[in-house]
Amino acid sequence: MDGEYALFLGGTLTYGRFIETPFPALLEEDTGIKCVNLGWQNAGIDAYLNDPAVMEIAAKARVTVVQVLGAQNMSNRFYAVHPRRNDRFLNASGMMKQLFRDVDFTEFSFTRHMLSVLRTISPERYAIICDELQAAWLARMRHLLRGIGGRVILLWFADHHPLVPTEGQRRGDILLKGDLARDPLFVDRDMIEKLRPIVTDVVEVVASPAALSQGTSGMVFTPLEAGAAAATLGPLAHREATEALRPALLRMMSPRG
Repeated sequence: MDGEYALFLGGTLTYGRFIETPFPALLEEDTGIKCVNLGWQNAGIDAYLNDPAVMEIAAKARVTVVQVLGAQNMSNRFYAVHPRRNDRFLNASGMMKQLFRDVDFTEFSFTRHMLSVLRTISPERYAIICDELQAAWLARMRHLLRGIGGRVILLWFADHHPLVPTEGQRRGDILLKGDLARDPLFVDRDMIEKLRPIVTDVVEVVASPAALSQGTSGMVFTPLEAGAAAATLGPLAHREATEALRPALLRMMSPRG
């Protein structure tokens, strides 16, 4: 990583699981800019904050693109996750055990599965956890973005726009009824806007109907991975992310950017 480069931090989409050429590699091909992809499968914010080497690489990058990650895969006041495999549930805190005395937390290995069970058991108590996750996400993201410093592009890359409550609709109602399979989990428009003042730009990429209709076409996976491949975005969505990011990246990488 000598000289100038753009750094990419994010989860499974940035990493490019099942994708022969994910969007950071496409950007490098299209622009000639050196693009360093440190995307991590199932990463949460903790994966980067707990890695001093990554933060050092980010500090030296001319531009850092940070994918918006879900709020479920990070340690908080209710539960702890694995420091590197952030989707792995480690243990429940005393607060969580007090809140859900009727739950045996040794049965859970993954955060998403745990949260889906808790929502079924008690939507009211589950909403308390959602509030904590959203507050922790904002605090952790501010810490990460300020630690990176310099030029930062915050990237929303998903199959849907950030959720916004309609008139008369409570934010909590959206979380209670939301699809726990849709990433980035628990992150809404208001949370994104609160980060806008501390980043250089926000780029929002929502996969088009054409990209979504392609299914797993053009993806690389084994028969056992077909289900997981079908749940992520394919090559056309990565091309759309490339097109959306290119202008901002070129502008910020230029000497006058």
